[in-house]
Amino acid sequence: MSELTTDLKSLHEATLNNLKSSKANNTLRAYKSDFKDFGAFCAKHSLNSLPTEPKIVSLYLTHLSKNSKISTLRRRLVSISMVHKLKGHYLDTKHPIIVENLMGIRRVKGSIQKGKKPLLINHLKLIINVIDEQKVNEIKKLRDKSIILIGFGGGFRRTELISIDHEDLEFVPEGLKIYIKKSKTDQFGEGMIKGLPYFTNEIYCPVMNLKRWLEVSQIKSGPIFRRFTKGSLLTDKRLTDQSVVLLIKEYLNLAGIENKNFAGHSLRSGFATVAAESGADERSIMAMTGHKTTQMVRRYIKEANIFKNNALNKVKI
Repeated sequence: MSELTTDLKSLHEATLNNLKSSKANNTLRAYKSDFKDFGAFCAKHSLNSLPTEPKIVSLYLTHLSKNSKISTLRRRLVSISMVHKLKGHYLDTKHPIIVENLMGIRRVKGSIQKGKKPLLINHLKLIINVIDEQKVNEIKKLRDKSIILIGFGGGFRRTELISIDHEDLEFVPEGLKIYIKKSKTDQFGEGMIKGLPYFTNEIYCPVMNLKRWLEVSQIKSGPIFRRFTKGSLLTDKRLTDQSVVLLIKEYLNLAGIENKNFAGHSLRSGFATVAAESGADERSIMAMTGHKTTQMVRRYIKEANIFKNNALNKVKI
């Protein structure tokens, strides 16, 4: 009997580990962070957070709706539901009191969601130019330019960008192949390959800048984007994804551009927007960015063409 109990206990622990492993670490952290806010709301009003009930969740969503976007409300709902699942509790997120409340909030607030600004070609050139003007070691300039240009050129998520290892690179006559081991939409590690061709203008070419960075840094294996010490000595420690955000904001500020509405995602959305403006179709954009559905890519294309296909262009005054 004791052996059976031990076996069941080990199976239970293994199952919990499988459930946790089904989600990326960043996703699990987001769930915990979202649920912590829900827990604080419940504690303040003497309500149960775990397990909870649809009526309480609906009250929380109404509370959030005063200062949050619809997308934030949906994400919080997913987080609350997933924490319940991981803890072995059931929560009916399709209950009418939740669904109808969300529909009402959406009608009151409107459904247009204003995301972070894309980093466009003019921004990109200004950033690279301002990096070159800085009075810092050349090696740091090369690293920062490579991060910005590779991030933009490959339509990378910031977590994908800082996860690139030297072993994932293959320089070919046409340009550069980058092997992506895992991404947000590829949780099972099937992987994908991104191809970055050479640019005519070497100053803004992702491939040429990365080549120079690797030559000067003498990185032969491991992470290609690494931290510096305060004395500008290169370490073997991988940059964090937050470092990408800070770099973008820092150089936008130095270039005299308001940086409040830019983020790490601006590299990815910038690539998609610029590619759409240049006439690339949604399939070729998705092949680079790794989007699994057309919804977001079509949004980029629509925004890129807002003036190109504007009916007012036909009006002569």
